[in-house]
Amino acid sequence: MKKFLIIIPIVFAIIVCDIIANLAKIRPLLWKNSFYSYLNIGWYTWNGADHRYANEIHKKQTNGFLTRGKKPNHAFDYNLILLGDSQVETAFKLDEMPENYLRNYLNKTNVISFASWGWATDQQYIHLKKYIHEIKPNHVILWFSMNDLMENKSKHGFLGSKPTFSLKKDKNNNYYLSGPNRMPGKNYFEYSYSYRAINKLVNRFKLKIYRPYFDYLKSCENNNSSDYVNKDELLNNFYNIKMYERDKLIATHFEKPYGRKPADINTYIDFKEWKKNNHSNFLIINQKKSLTYSQEYLMDPFKNNRLITSDEEREKEILTNKLLLKIQDLTNKHQASFHIVFPFLPEIYKAFNDNKVYRYCFKNREFVYSNEAFDQKLNRIFKNINNVFIITLGDFHLRNHDLLDAHFSKEANKYFMKKLSGYIREFDD
Repeated sequence: MKKFLIIIPIVFAIIVCDIIANLAKIRPLLWKNSFYSYLNIGWYTWNGADHRYANEIHKKQTNGFLTRGKKPNHAFDYNLILLGDSQVETAFKLDEMPENYLRNYLNKTNVISFASWGWATDQQYIHLKKYIHEIKPNHVILWFSMNDLMENKSKHGFLGSKPTFSLKKDKNNNYYLSGPNRMPGKNYFEYSYSYRAINKLVNRFKLKIYRPYFDYLKSCENNNSSDYVNKDELLNNFYNIKMYERDKLIATHFEKPYGRKPADINTYIDFKEWKKNNHSNFLIINQKKSLTYSQEYLMDPFKNNRLITSDEEREKEILTNKLLLKIQDLTNKHQASFHIVFPFLPEIYKAFNDNKVYRYCFKNREFVYSNEAFDQKLNRIFKNINNVFIITLGDFHLRNHDLLDAHFSKEANKYFMKKLSGYIREFDD
């Protein structure tokens, strides 16, 4: 009884301190240097590119459906929904969003963006379900990103807690979707220091009991056997002069978000040091990301090329596939066709110069990679999806990334949308 009497005033004091701090606007930020309030915008459009164009306020550029873009022209009866994340919303001007390029390539067509920075497939589905009946689209096209696998599993999105689905098994041991765990909207607990502290403790505990990827791998003695490649032979496929120049351009570009300062081009590390740093970090745990996601996060540029996957990774693939199928079913229910468009970057997803299997021994564990493993991964993610359009940048010779934040460049977005417009016209014929 004495312990209980002691706990009550402590809990009361914590609640009072939280309330006073919020009234004084001394609140925990969801993102370092964040100047936007999650409390004001929920997990909808971030408005995160306002810093780039002084006269553009992104939160005032909504299309009538809480997401950024142009409002539909009611004189047109052909509607297309472009579903996605920051690749669709972008940090560009309103007229430079992918939706506008696609609209220009199609005649008398409304292209409506359902997208926001940091969104995953779960948020895309919930938003589509809320508004699809108002638009009555002919097509729903989802711009797929590989980071959706990680984000679909996480309960915390770009700006805080988000509705999340989970996998469960029926009596026949088959997976099915459960959720969402809560309705979309604003989570006022996010401004509570104590709530955030408890979450951090829970996440640290989850990380502590997490089964590491190394446990799934075969033992190996050393890397001297002819069965294994050495580190240079493996990593030179990715950490090459082309990737160095890309990183250098982004790091030293004059335009940086949130008041960050660009690196000095005159003192930027040379290729040799850059390569050495990346080689030394290979397969080392990224502590910051591991704590964010409550799971082991290895520094591995070939993570999508692993032939041996963990149970955790396979569940991410199944979860993502189930969510995509849910979107496909919802779209078909509204007499529309569902498509996935996936921009394919050969240097990122198939960095190996040949189709052989690369075996590498690290800390007495055998890591196995190949280009084919990426194809297998995509096949699992897109299983039973009727329409998948993969657009490769293999024949695109301009700079494909934006120097502000490494998203796709305007030129690359135009290229994607031109290809997509041709695909849509061919599909409709």
